[in-house]
Amino acid sequence: MSFDPQNIVIIGASGAIGSAFTKRLSEQYPNASLYAFCRNGKYHIDYSSEDSIAAAAVYASKEKPLDLVIVANGILHDADIMPEKSLRELSAEKFHRIFEVNTITPALIAKHFLPKLNRHKPSIFAALSARVGSISDNRLGGWYAYRASKSALNMIIKNASIEIGRRNKHAIIVGIHPGTVDSNLSKPFQANVPAAKLFTPKYSANKLLDVLENLTPEQTGKCFAWDGEEILP
Repeated sequence: MSFDPQNIVIIGASGAIGSAFTKRLSEQYPNASLYAFCRNGKYHIDYSSEDSIAAAAVYASKEKPLDLVIVANGILHDADIMPEKSLRELSAEKFHRIFEVNTITPALIAKHFLPKLNRHKPSIFAALSARVGSISDNRLGGWYAYRASKSALNMIIKNASIEIGRRNKHAIIVGIHPGTVDSNLSKPFQANVPAAKLFTPKYSANKLLDVLENLTPEQTGKCFAWDGEEILP
């Protein structure tokens, strides 16, 4: 696929991977419009407000359709939440928070941004997912809320690819797995990660963009890792 995006959106641009995406894309496509949305940046978005998400979609597409949208936000833990090791650690509060960020917000972003994709040439909507969201690949258990939230995100991606594909044959809607990236999200879990498997945000973003730029509409609805491997449901 010859991919030359003229209108690019990064959502979650202040995070480690989001920043790396923004830098690489601004360098690779200097003549493209690039909207790097985050809570406190030049292009503001409030993830807790659907009106704000809708307004961002209208703003970014007001002059031309969208060629590339990357949703780079997500949560694994925060000051009050850590991944569960057993059923004893489950709580409704954890599930609500993890699903809000990892599943509901990307779904609402898809709701408003997918209709703005370019219909005249290949266009891409990619959301950060995770290998641990694969049910068939789950051999360790644990991390209940996070795993479930990413599995649910993958289903939303599949559903959206079917619906949007009926009226936009050029759309490519996928999940992307960045590997283990040296970021705040992975800090508490890096001890057992081999050095060769702990990626810088720049490396991960570059590898994922290489993958995205070589996808075709026939691959819509799937999830791909940083090395191009398809992650099975």
